[in-house]
Amino acid sequence: MQGLMQDRPLLISNMIVHAAKFHGSREIVSRLVEGPIHTTNYAEVEYRSRKLAHAMAGFGIKHGDRVGTLAWNTFRHLEIWYAVSGMGSVCHTLNPRLFPDQIVYIANHAQDRLLFVDLTFLPLVETIIDRLTSVEAVILMSDRTHLPASSKIPNLMVYEDFLDQGSDDYAWPQFDETTASSLCYTSGTTGNPKGVLYSHRSTSIHSLACNSADALGIRSVDSVLPVVPMFHANAWSLPYGCAMTGSKMVMPGAAMDGKSIHELLESQQVTFTAAVPTVWLGLLQYLEAGNLGLSSLKRVVIGGSACPRSMIEAFEVKYGVDVFHAWGMTETSPLGTVGALKAGMEDWDLDKRLDAKVKQGRLIFGIDMKITGDDDKALPHDGKAFGNLKVRGPWVVGAYFKGDGGAILDDQGFFDTGDVATIDPDGFMQITDRAKDVIKSGGEWISSIEIENLTVGHPDVAEAAVIGIAHPKWDERPLLIIVPKSGRSPTKADLLAYLSDKIAKWWMPDDVVFVSEIPHTATGKIQKTTLRSQFANHKLAG
Repeated sequence: MQGLMQDRPLLISNMIVHAAKFHGSREIVSRLVEGPIHTTNYAEVEYRSRKLAHAMAGFGIKHGDRVGTLAWNTFRHLEIWYAVSGMGSVCHTLNPRLFPDQIVYIANHAQDRLLFVDLTFLPLVETIIDRLTSVEAVILMSDRTHLPASSKIPNLMVYEDFLDQGSDDYAWPQFDETTASSLCYTSGTTGNPKGVLYSHRSTSIHSLACNSADALGIRSVDSVLPVVPMFHANAWSLPYGCAMTGSKMVMPGAAMDGKSIHELLESQQVTFTAAVPTVWLGLLQYLEAGNLGLSSLKRVVIGGSACPRSMIEAFEVKYGVDVFHAWGMTETSPLGTVGALKAGMEDWDLDKRLDAKVKQGRLIFGIDMKITGDDDKALPHDGKAFGNLKVRGPWVVGAYFKGDGGAILDDQGFFDTGDVATIDPDGFMQITDRAKDVIKSGGEWISSIEIENLTVGHPDVAEAAVIGIAHPKWDERPLLIIVPKSGRSPTKADLLAYLSDKIAKWWMPDDVVFVSEIPHTATGKIQKTTLRSQFANHKLAG
């Protein structure tokens, strides 16, 4: 027997229509690439998105066609998001931090027909435009006053002129909710990047789950700063969640440094923000150097890579900001876990609460999770067993775009994330390593992430990375790589002494090296493949 409820499709256009109807005057503030602060609202964004959709339809963009963006978080990028998905096409956010050859591969693989580009990335596109085989037009995301006098891009158009070709009589079409809505590619650390094709249904359900109280918990009274870029796994669903609730949005544009972020946090009275740890490291250093505070900020979500305990403690103790660790990946839309404390945990002392908060958090409803051994058998959730982390759910990838990678699910429908993790009896999951980064010493696993996060707690350390170095007896031993804070000069002895009572003796790094910079991937993670190559011939001390 079927239920007797209305069958209305879950479509992304519904989100911006809702925001325009019931939160139309709520502000959307952007720091533009051109420099100034620009203020609009949900009603205007919905109106302009419809005009843009009509203009693209007039250009010949059809249902299912891919439209690419190379852009920062601004109101124009938001309009493109809603226009492209809303008309039944596929919004493809390209990550400009990738190498040009990777961008060319991804745009061609996706067969992007239009490419919207911020001023920042116009020089990049000029160097690769001849290799973009499917792109029929490039549209500069600005007005005519910023259109260059000459460009290597033939028939370069400007956003505001293109928008004026559309009509506000356009009505959002209705179609099946399983229709593809947007496309993101993995960072491609091994082999070519792979496309993850989201649907209107998966995105809507994911956004509803993200907005639940024990997840991101965004409310209409919030002022939200999504520092995480819209090209990084759909900005962790924040542009969708904000429209659903009518919260104020503050878009940071290209300026991600501590000073610029602090200016927006204070001037726009931001209450909620989200980004990777490297962004918050810059903010905390800026606050410390200037003896500054945070007057309105209440909640910070940190994801993308493991957050050091010292960072969580600094936010909570010094600045009174509640920190939530989160975990996810492009293949999970991305949110899978959030570190909201459970009933009773609020009464724990600080150290015990931090023990829980450094973990990547517990499942949000809709996601199922398990850890397995190399024999693919499930391991206990005792907080001690390390296993391969696998997930399934309505917003988890079922197959890569165009079938790349072949079958990617096990016989129970679980996707192998490539992470190694523990799950404790309270349901809190903790990533101990990527499977390819695990250090195996004498048949036992050593967590590079745990050593890194503990080391960053040292007052002279800005950033730390740990990799495995070949060892004749133990197979591998850990090498600790350090970026000192400006003006500080820690020594190997200092750091090993600092770690001596924090980790098992056999986890202790065999050597410490100091560098000026640690390489990162396009999504802000430590690039350990590069470090392993760089230190392949390093001779361990002792």
